[in-house]
Amino acid sequence: VQLQASGGGLVQAGGSLRLSCTASEGSFSNYVVVWFRQAPGKERAFVSGINWGSGVKYYEDSVKGRFTISRGNAVDTVYLQMNSLKPEDTGVYYCATTLRFDAMSTAMDYWGKGTLVTVSS
Repeated sequence: VQLQASGGGLVQAGGSLRLSCTASEGSFSNYVVVWFRQAPGKERAFVSGINWGSGVKYYEDSVKGRFTISRGNAVDTVYLQMNSLKPEDTGVYYCATTLRFDAMSTAMDYWGKGTLVTVSS
């Protein structure tokens, strides 16, 4: 599966962005799709995930109530709706896939290139 993340940009604190993760080859039907972010000078960290088949969703505590992960109509797209953005949400956002949910970046099987999100104060 080849992945592509898109939708990043510059937004003021309190604003919103919607990220997309698209599978250019294959589909997400058998995977868990996970979003990570990497802030400057920090390690890649779990943000949210969704089991495509069951629809079960996972969120890191700091984004609960602000971010929503969802499946697209096609089996090759996952969205991350980010509301009430904060400066600490700044980073490069990556989507990845794994067969079984895990919040560790080392457990992912496939990665896409990231998309930069910058939240200004």
